[in-house]
Amino acid sequence: MNAPARSAAFLTANPHALATIMEASETKSIIASRDIFEVSGIKLWARDQPVSSALQRKLLDRQLRSPLETCLLAEDGVTSHSLLQAAQALVERDTPLAVLLRPHAAKIVREVSHLPLHPVVQLLLTVGQASRPESFDHAVQAMAFSGALMAAHGGTVAELRLAMLCGLLHDLGEMYIDPRYGEADADRILDLVSYRQLVVHPHVGQLLISQLTDYPSAAARAVAEHHERMDGSGYPHALRRDDISPLGAMLAVAEASLGVLRGERPYLSRISVALRVVPGEYDLGWVGCIADAARAQPALHAELGTAEVQARLTRLDVALSVAQVSAHELASDGGSAALDGALGLAQHLLTRLRTGCYASGLWSTEAVTAQDAAEIEAIEDELFFRLRSIERAALLRAGTLPAAEADRLNQFCDGLRLALR
Repeated sequence: MNAPARSAAFLTANPHALATIMEASETKSIIASRDIFEVSGIKLWARDQPVSSALQRKLLDRQLRSPLETCLLAEDGVTSHSLLQAAQALVERDTPLAVLLRPHAAKIVREVSHLPLHPVVQLLLTVGQASRPESFDHAVQAMAFSGALMAAHGGTVAELRLAMLCGLLHDLGEMYIDPRYGEADADRILDLVSYRQLVVHPHVGQLLISQLTDYPSAAARAVAEHHERMDGSGYPHALRRDDISPLGAMLAVAEASLGVLRGERPYLSRISVALRVVPGEYDLGWVGCIADAARAQPALHAELGTAEVQARLTRLDVALSVAQVSAHELASDGGSAALDGALGLAQHLLTRLRTGCYASGLWSTEAVTAQDAAEIEAIEDELFFRLRSIERAALLRAGTLPAAEADRLNQFCDGLRLALR
């Protein structure tokens, strides 16, 4: 274990995290585990005193001697036993995720009680369970799913425990952003404002783990990478294959899979499609067991008829073509590094989508009849989702542009929206 480093990042109480702690204190016993001091030495709160709105008022805009999270204790919060119970219930439920977990259920359940619960993590998990139960459920799912992926990969007991710990911790940073923008509450398609808020949470999670706990540095790094993609299309740092740790690549697969399960059609086949539709996006070493489980499930039935599927294929082809031409024309006019970077990313993502389309065989004249229509429908759904997400990715990469360049980028985004109507 690594010794935690003192950081100025948490010496001012985060307003979103603080509000969530206050809300949780209405149903959980959360007390000061030691005296809380302002950096100047003024005592703000006494040890063993329950948190309250009075503490919240005192903490506003105050710089603290020690991070608030290290000064609080959840007396009746999450424990190894309650985590074990949650994992057992998850495995026993009849869900698509349980199908993936059951072959490794005994290992997963056995190792839950061996996961070290640092007081800061125990506090934040307790607060999440009380105030945002869906976030706690997601943490348990990611913990178990990461364990299943590592077990299927042939990992040692130590590797299995570390993978499960990473899954449990991966979204702790969400508590530090506006709760309206959390993944558990959001649709898979987020607007740009939500996306700008959401993309910082892996970095915040990394800071929490590296600076407020004594967990291994590998765990902090994996949490920072759980939305990165092997082809460089992820966030927050657009890392590529060699720059992403194996644990980070595993977490990315787990997170993407759980994202599909939050959608309208949470089937294993949809997860398998989402992970494979754009070649090179995910580490296939972690995808294999999911694809195998999906193939073993009963075939899905398409919701659309053959003519409708063919019409959607044509629409998707037109949308991709229009977007590619628009991005190329705008990029050829030159611009600032920020604009060039945004348009370059858009071109890269569009090229990857086109590659995914052709790799799937969608453009074969026999595609609709030769392949299972439900699989084609799932591929289309995923590609349309990815196409819509290119707009927000480009805008995020660009940041604030001069008015003239912002207009040029908006031309591309307007054309993309028009093509998708």
